[in-house]
Amino acid sequence: MAKKQFKVKINYNWCKSCGICYNTCPTKTIIKGEMNRPKVEDHTTCIGCLMCENLCPDFAIDIVEITEEVGEKNG
Repeated sequence: MAKKQFKVKINYNWCKSCGICYNTCPTKTIIKGEMNRPKVEDHTTCIGCLMCENLCPDFAIDIVEITEEVGEKNG
């Protein structure tokens, strides 16, 4: 069974650059970017713990599990 993979989606229209996400990320997937805005350079380090998503006061972060479909759907 393959390791689950996740993608960090940040809605910059809602984000106020408070820094909670990159200060609590245990894997440092989310880092401090320009003007204190969160940024992600490598999504593969995300473990899907949801700390950033749950602690974001602006609801600006979504952690999405990446699923790879094997084969084609019948129908």
